[in-house]
Amino acid sequence: MSKNSLISGVAAGALLSVVAISAASADTWRYAFEEAMDEVQGKYAQKFKEEIEANTDHSIQLFPYGTLGESADIMEQAQAGILQFVDQSPGFTGALIPEAQVFFVPYLLPTDQDHLARFYKESKAINEDFQGLYADQGLELLVMFPEGEVAMTTKEPVKSCDDLNEVKFRVMTNPLLVESYRAFGATPTPLPWGEVYGGLQTNIIQGQENPTFFLYSTKIYEVTDHITYVGHNNFTTAVMANKDFFDGLDDADKEAIQNASAAAYDYIVGYQKGLADSELDKIREAKPEMTITVLSEEERACFKEAAKEVEAKFIEMTGESGQAILDQLKADLDATAQ
Repeated sequence: MSKNSLISGVAAGALLSVVAISAASADTWRYAFEEAMDEVQGKYAQKFKEEIEANTDHSIQLFPYGTLGESADIMEQAQAGILQFVDQSPGFTGALIPEAQVFFVPYLLPTDQDHLARFYKESKAINEDFQGLYADQGLELLVMFPEGEVAMTTKEPVKSCDDLNEVKFRVMTNPLLVESYRAFGATPTPLPWGEVYGGLQTNIIQGQENPTFFLYSTKIYEVTDHITYVGHNNFTTAVMANKDFFDGLDDADKEAIQNASAAAYDYIVGYQKGLADSELDKIREAKPEMTITVLSEEERACFKEAAKEVEAKFIEMTGESGQAILDQLKADLDATAQ
């Protein structure tokens, strides 16, 4: 999921179709996301579409991963106004909005799902402070939501940072994520998502990370042998609108979009409960020899120590604005803890 020098022929053809649709129907809004229809972003998008179409005269056309190119392609299309809505992880937005990399500071986010649900919904940093940062890039931030605890999948067992030594570990094209895996002891290797399965199959890379549901739906378990929960992160994603499009709407349409975003958020938080466990069961059934390990606090010690270095790198990269965002997120996490 990184920028291609050219959108593929198939994606370019689809893009021409999108432009034709735009000319034909101003009331058809286009929404692209980074996953398949039956994955978490796809489920959120379908609920959003349902709410918009039930409460307005507009319709939503959905474009799952690969339809219009890689992640960087759909972001460019959203900024250009070809797409009205886009769902993209801060992992990919980090080069555009450096402060968004805060979601990759290890051990910043809790693993408790209920706490996470309150945090994303009530956080001042997300719902106020990030608004201006996204607006500067021509984007209206509608919502951020969690997709699940991130797990490492590797070819060899991981019990400590030493076990990642010289492991070529695929990361998104995100500077702070590169720093994280370097601090963990691995050799971070940025790759677009479309190259990950083949890269693992041919041993170009030996590991990658993603939330549990994605490990099953993309069959990454077929080309790795060990799933390890280090507790270091929860995958965050963000739904945005093209700002010129959003600002040009009347108040009724703006309210409908905000209401649809909130309804889809409540839906996806409920949908995710128990999802990791059910998908792990499917992986065990498909590949009984797969090892699944949750590291103890003692085993996590080296990763937590490395997290201090990564946090310092984040502040170095983003300066005072990054420090302010980090401080506010920490305050928001404390305020939503129970």
